Amino acid sequence: MIKTKEVLIPDIGEFDQVEVIEVLVKSGDTVSVEDPLLTMESDKASMDVPSPFGGIVKTVKIKAGDKVSQPLKLLLLRKLLKSMRIQE
Repeated sequence: MIKTKEVLIPDIGEFDQVEVIEVLVKSGDTVSVEDPLLTMESDKASMDVPSPFGGIVKTVKIKAGDKVSQPLKLLLLRKLLKSMRIQE
């Protein structure tokens, strides 16, 4: 069974309107837990935003140059809810 889930901007501390400097995925990409989705940069540091779960990227909602803050939607992932084993 496949379910579409939203991936939101994680807690970025006291920062508001942090710039997205690079989007690392596109629609159709397969990602695993902790794979980097995008890079954001504040006035103090840059950081990669990891995927909270694995799946297939359905829709990317942001682009490089966007200013983001919580709880903005980053993208939609299609997540496999029940693993299926392939029997040989």
